[in-house]
Amino acid sequence: MFSLSELAPLNQHQSRSKLLKPWWEVFMDYLVVLMLMASVLACTEQLSRDRVVCIPLDPLVTANTSDHRSSTSSDVALIPSSKPPTQIPRNISPNLHSTARGRRTHLVYQQYVYISQVCYHEALPLCSRFFPYIALLQSLVLVASGSFWLHFPHTSARIEHFLAILAKCSESPWTSQALSHAAQQENIQEKEVMEERHPPQPPTSSTSSSSPVTRTRCSSIDSGTDSPLLKRVHFPSPKPSLMVDSPRQGISLDKSDGEQARALFERVRKFRSHCESSAVIYKVYLAQTIFKLLMVTLIVSYTIPLLSSFSFTHTCYPEEQALVGYTTFECIHVLSSLLRKLLVAYLTLLGLYGMLNLYTLSWILHSSLRQYSFHSLKELCSLRDVPDLRNDLAFLLHMLDQYDPLLARRLSVFLSPVSESRLLEESLERRWGEEKLRAMTSVDAKGCSRLQLVALPRLPPALFTLSQLQVLKLELITDARFTVQVSNMTSLRELHLYHCTAAVDPSALGVLQERLEVLHLTFTQASEIPSWVLSLRNLHELHLSGRLSSEGGVGRSWALGSLRQLRHLRVLVIRGMLQRIPGELCEVANSLVRLEIYNEGTRLLVMTGLKRMFDLTELQLQDCQLERLPSALLALTNLRTLDLQHNNLRTLEELLSLAHLRRLSCLRLAYNRVLALPASVGVLRGLELLDLSNNQIQNLTPALFTLRRLRRLLLAGNLLEELPAEVKALQLLTELDLSGNRLESLPPELFSSCSELRILNVAHNSLSSLPRGIAALSQLCKLDLRSNSLEELPAELGCCSGLHGGGLLVEDWLFLSLPPQVRDFLSHSCPPSHTEGHSRPESDSFPYFSPTQWSFSSALESQI
Repeated sequence: MFSLSELAPLNQHQSRSKLLKPWWEVFMDYLVVLMLMASVLACTEQLSRDRVVCIPLDPLVTANTSDHRSSTSSDVALIPSSKPPTQIPRNISPNLHSTARGRRTHLVYQQYVYISQVCYHEALPLCSRFFPYIALLQSLVLVASGSFWLHFPHTSARIEHFLAILAKCSESPWTSQALSHAAQQENIQEKEVMEERHPPQPPTSSTSSSSPVTRTRCSSIDSGTDSPLLKRVHFPSPKPSLMVDSPRQGISLDKSDGEQARALFERVRKFRSHCESSAVIYKVYLAQTIFKLLMVTLIVSYTIPLLSSFSFTHTCYPEEQALVGYTTFECIHVLSSLLRKLLVAYLTLLGLYGMLNLYTLSWILHSSLRQYSFHSLKELCSLRDVPDLRNDLAFLLHMLDQYDPLLARRLSVFLSPVSESRLLEESLERRWGEEKLRAMTSVDAKGCSRLQLVALPRLPPALFTLSQLQVLKLELITDARFTVQVSNMTSLRELHLYHCTAAVDPSALGVLQERLEVLHLTFTQASEIPSWVLSLRNLHELHLSGRLSSEGGVGRSWALGSLRQLRHLRVLVIRGMLQRIPGELCEVANSLVRLEIYNEGTRLLVMTGLKRMFDLTELQLQDCQLERLPSALLALTNLRTLDLQHNNLRTLEELLSLAHLRRLSCLRLAYNRVLALPASVGVLRGLELLDLSNNQIQNLTPALFTLRRLRRLLLAGNLLEELPAEVKALQLLTELDLSGNRLESLPPELFSSCSELRILNVAHNSLSSLPRGIAALSQLCKLDLRSNSLEELPAELGCCSGLHGGGLLVEDWLFLSLPPQVRDFLSHSCPPSHTEGHSRPESDSFPYFSPTQWSFSSALESQI
């Protein structure tokens, strides 16, 4: 048993599938039903009362009349003799035979039944016996083939999905709103055309009579629910008052309806891409039509000749002559007349069915069913944005037009980019108002107001009202467009575009050219970079992150274009995979002071472009697979900072060539494969920071300690076993990082001479003790002794006033080896200066902090 809830979806599917059946399909369905009824009627009649009535014509023998003739009834047949009727007496009168041919026979009732059954199968033609069953089978085949394209596995899923989407489109409130807006636009267009053709004149009877005609035409196009989609109509000289661009003029949707409409747009988009990839529905429908036409032709070809076989009388010659005594019988088929009429009716219906199939086939072959255009709809309501469709989706819409063309209009609402654009604008205006955007605005470390928008379909209109916003970050916004309203953002100076291809109107480009100073672009291919970026003449910083190289070797590695218009560019940061320094950078060589290239492991082969950048003061070439110091550095006489971290440098013999870079004060060579520090490092007299962390250095050359201006020396992550006593020469040293080495002791000269030392990191070594002179480091504010072999700590640590409040990093058990008063002093924050007489120096007085110590400084300041 099936419940009603289980049968309801079948009924709903049947009621919805009728939308795809044109008039000829409906007509053919009725014809098949009539043929099925005719065949069922014939089968019913044949099963209930189909028989033949047989009358004997010539006898084989006569019965014994003296003993077996019945005298009571004249129409009772005599029972034939049991003797073989082979010997016929000669004395029988000849007129006795004529008497046997009359109504009175020698057959009993059982013999009549028997001979009727025998003659029914021997004398009656096959078509008379099996026509109803054949017709029923043929009708069932036609019924199945009539809707095969709706139930075929490869087509039914698409059809059901299409019907479900069509139902959603018809029920969506956005459909009514968009069609009503389109009717208004059409009315505006017609009024303007009428004004252009007929200038305003004093009211007359003719003008008063023309108004109702125009109004009637507009109402015939659409009454508000069946009109075409919305379209912003642009005329050669439009009047601003006639343009309807604001979504507020219509009835606004609530939040749930707007979300459902947006989901429906996405659903229609995916369904369109899926259906337009193939034409399986069209091919199945064409094959079904051809099959039905061939089926009709076959049925008609072998059925028409059978009409002559339906006879009322038949002559039967049964083989069982010895049982009945007669050789020939004349049989009457009771249903022959009815079956003949039913066959004629069946063939008539079948002929109409075949003609409709022939018409269907001609319609398929002469119509472009795999292409669908809303051309007539566009002409009617000036719609130019609804795309043309093809393959299965086009075929379904052609079938839908045969049922009701207005349904295609409702679906076209969700195919129109303009309609989707209006919906997004309305949704963004409702969900992302000015108050919400102001609440999302934050202040960064530099004191700049910052707003970040992620994964929006487009920019909210309220964004352009934030006049105090300074930094705008846009991430994964598919359709970002800056309009002339960007002029209201008077404080905007920095823009971040993360995988966001932003378009700029010509009226807004001038505003960005004057105000924008910092631009961050993250992309996948260089083709995603907007062309307007290269015209920002007041841009100071440009950060590019993505694949900037084009295919084709070294000579074509730069795909961005000319930078000639960026006359004020001072900072250029590139995170890509370059094979050479682009020659286009020379176009901004006069203004560029900082160049950073993070090459993501791609080897930088050609660096001759650096030779023309005379004004560079900071150069970073990280992760460029460099094996030696580039010779192009010799031309950068104004260079102050050189960062070659994360490369494959093995030797530093070229340091001698950097002797004439007298302004070089910062050299970062961390994360390389340097084995030894050459004595030529001593020529870099102006160095204040030297970072050799995470290399393979085992010994330090004495020339290193001739760098008297050195303030920060970072040697973490090497293979050092001892620190030379010559370190005492670095009297200006404020930071020394020796963590991650193999040191077993520290020279006492470090504590006696380097009195300016503020940060000392000797973690992850093999120190067994600390020298007693550590108390001389009165400026020391951070000391890291973790992961060593220390057994106790000197009490002199209490003399280092800068270590209080967490400046000492050591294991807990080792910290307990200090005297209690020292522990209390180091554990608590610095008391006021008027009570204790000493205080921790302010963190602002320490201008040099390595990146590895920044977390420590932040934690220390938070505790204080």
